[in-house]
Amino acid sequence: LHGLRFGYVRGAAPVLHDLDLAISPGAVTAILGPNGCGKTTLLQILLGRLQPSAGEVRLAGRTINAIPRRELSQLIGLVAQEEEVPFEFTVLEYVVLGRAPYLDWLAMPSAEDYRVAAAAIAQIGIVSLQQRIVTTLSGGERQLVRLARALAQQPSILLLDEPTNHLDLSNRSHVLQMLRTLAAAGTAIIFTTHDAAAAASVAEHAILMREGRVLDAGAVTQVFTDTNLSAVYRTPIRVRQLEGQLVILTEQI
Repeated sequence: LHGLRFGYVRGAAPVLHDLDLAISPGAVTAILGPNGCGKTTLLQILLGRLQPSAGEVRLAGRTINAIPRRELSQLIGLVAQEEEVPFEFTVLEYVVLGRAPYLDWLAMPSAEDYRVAAAAIAQIGIVSLQQRIVTTLSGGERQLVRLARALAQQPSILLLDEPTNHLDLSNRSHVLQMLRTLAAAGTAIIFTTHDAAAAASVAEHAILMREGRVLDAGAVTQVFTDTNLSAVYRTPIRVRQLEGQLVILTEQI
């Protein structure tokens, strides 16, 4: 990202200010910050859905705008926080939608597309939900289904907006471990979160944002400091090491 600037209303203060960032493939990068700091907007720009008012996003040397939409959809997947499901899809039918970037216009999914979708469902561990109607699922179950659909897309870059929202402790741990596994296989993982502890447990790199600006970016072990996190969230935060793992502590009120 080079000199990236974005605003929703012409003449108003921009949401993002002159961002310069490099995000590595095969790694997990966490974007942290309070509500309204520009995290989700940044994901939408990386996805190519929003156009910056200045600057550019380059992917492997090419600007996002120079990459055909179909190719971009094969390269980048998104797991959104929430998504309306207008039809009564089963989980399998919904996950197969992740194969859309590989289908010709009006083509039906092939047996191979269904195989890839079923493999993604098994990888997430929700085979028991495969024939359930998506709209009947809990919020946490829907989040896992959205992740399975993104995996069926087989992207090189996976963007996730607050991926641990609505998840219980077991599924939270499962999803975070899956992000590590995907990154180890070469996928670039970029996720937004309010949860500094989740980011510390899985991310190698972190981007700290406030009011549309990057306060610091780099290795988690260097970026996650008392001073940085306290400045981002404007509350006293302490960062400590426990058995080789960063622990995030907030001051008791």
